[in-house]
Amino acid sequence: MKTTLKNSLPVVILISFLVLSWSSASSTRSSSSIYVKPIVSSRDTIKMTVGVPLKPEDVSPLLIGEQIPVLKLPKSSGQLFDLNKSVAEKPTILVFYRGGWCPYCSKQLAGLQEIEKDLTKMGYQIIAISTDSPDNLTKTMDKQKLSYTLLSDADLAASKQFGIAFKSPKSYDKFLPGTSGGKNIDKLLPVPSVFILNKKGMILFEYINPNITQRLSAPLLKAASAALLEEI
Repeated sequence: MKTTLKNSLPVVILISFLVLSWSSASSTRSSSSIYVKPIVSSRDTIKMTVGVPLKPEDVSPLLIGEQIPVLKLPKSSGQLFDLNKSVAEKPTILVFYRGGWCPYCSKQLAGLQEIEKDLTKMGYQIIAISTDSPDNLTKTMDKQKLSYTLLSDADLAASKQFGIAFKSPKSYDKFLPGTSGGKNIDKLLPVPSVFILNKKGMILFEYINPNITQRLSAPLLKAASAALLEEI
């Protein structure tokens, strides 16, 4: 049974330490050692609603070594994008963010753009998924001049399958349905997450932090991506 992210801040710190260590090490290390979920006592009770936790620290994401689900999501144009087909063509940096309205997400997206050429040279592609409607994806792409792919998970079906969806705080209730084009009727959010995938759709690395202000920095993502080159 999967455990949750409760009390997982040390895990996030561990990830950063390992990535920094990898960038200076000469030997290749197993990707399975990057992310270790804490064991949660069976006495802990996770409160749920519409099949997702009420708190971001209680999500139970897919594990390193697992395959991503089969998904087709709308692009900014509204055209469906076959995620699995695209992943099969080249290794992928898959990012889940909350939306273009989130300042922490905007900073993260800008950081991804800064290293996009470097990641492309390594053989990767960047795909970022949010709760925004296709129209709002277009606004984000134009405002930030993004050259990588943005996809809409407006109803959070993908976030649920990745195990990172949770019930948003009450303060978000008024605008989430609007930014999602009316599809986020349950008013959910994804825990901001980064996954590195090989062409088989297997997760080799993940960074998942319930603290919305903390994101995997561009230099650390670049270092992790470089460390995994021989495994993709």
